[in-house]
Amino acid sequence: MRLLIATDAWHPQINGVVRSLEKMALHAAENGAETCFITPQDFASFPMPTYPEIRLSLTLPRMVGKIMERMAPTHVHIATEGPIGFAARRHCRARNIPFTTSYHTRFPEYVAARAPIPEEWTYRLIRRFHGSGLGMMVSTSSLARELAGRGFQRIMPWSRGVDTHLFRPRDTRLTLGTGPVFLTVSRLAVEKNIAAFLALDLPGTKVVVGDGPARRDLEARFPDTVFLGALSGEALAQVYASADVFVFPSLTDTFGIVMLEALASGLPIAAYPVTGPSDIVGDTGCGVLDWDLRLAALAALSISRDACRTAAEGYTWEASARQFFGNIREAHAAASAAVAA
Repeated sequence: MRLLIATDAWHPQINGVVRSLEKMALHAAENGAETCFITPQDFASFPMPTYPEIRLSLTLPRMVGKIMERMAPTHVHIATEGPIGFAARRHCRARNIPFTTSYHTRFPEYVAARAPIPEEWTYRLIRRFHGSGLGMMVSTSSLARELAGRGFQRIMPWSRGVDTHLFRPRDTRLTLGTGPVFLTVSRLAVEKNIAAFLALDLPGTKVVVGDGPARRDLEARFPDTVFLGALSGEALAQVYASADVFVFPSLTDTFGIVMLEALASGLPIAAYPVTGPSDIVGDTGCGVLDWDLRLAALAALSISRDACRTAAEGYTWEASARQFFGNIREAHAAASAAVAA
């Protein structure tokens, strides 16, 4: 398999889409595959309105098509519903090239949070986008049920993983503030609902890791919060291991890799009972899900850090990659069988 992945999410962005695709490329060889990418780095681009950290590519199907022809893939996976994703889809449909897709982001909700556009209008567009593929990968069973209820078809499971060597409990802790320390790691954007966490009446210190268009406003509104900016690697891992509870206030995430990083570091989760937290935390005992986020955060303080670590060890990038490449092969095999029949 020579897999071409078309994605609008790529460096310097720091998010779950980029991280997931990078890990798939890293584990491609052991799954009998090699990967090549079409990303915003291949085109001129401009900053996305209201979110300048994300750049939108200036591209057309013929431009993407030329790159695809040069790369000569045996399989195509379209990861995002942006300019590159739509151009790749149009090129594939025009030339009868089969492809798979993945559903990473709740674009209808994100668009509605920024503009007066009904969610159903965007869902109709996104449903049509994914409906042209051989299969659409989603990260959790609750998201699969929700999207199936909205008319999406050929849904395939693709879970995520965590680097348990990097993210782990540590003997020494950074001094982040008076304890207990409540941490969140996120892009700082309106759809992440960070203000719901920062407005909670909690003892100790609230710490935020991440950057984005909402950072300046959040810093002004919540001056007692510790904002550390975007971190990665060892610096990020040390912050996780130095906190007491990980608070995940998002209502729109499709998964939440940061929750796995927190659990691997020994942090219990406090979150709303929505897609992502419900799948990762569920009845594992490694977190508290409640519509009262303050109660969840306080209750999570009593959870065993060892239990959190154990829960995280069930997620590996190796297993995620096997599922990803297996889905692609399965989707193509099913399509071939249907044609033969």
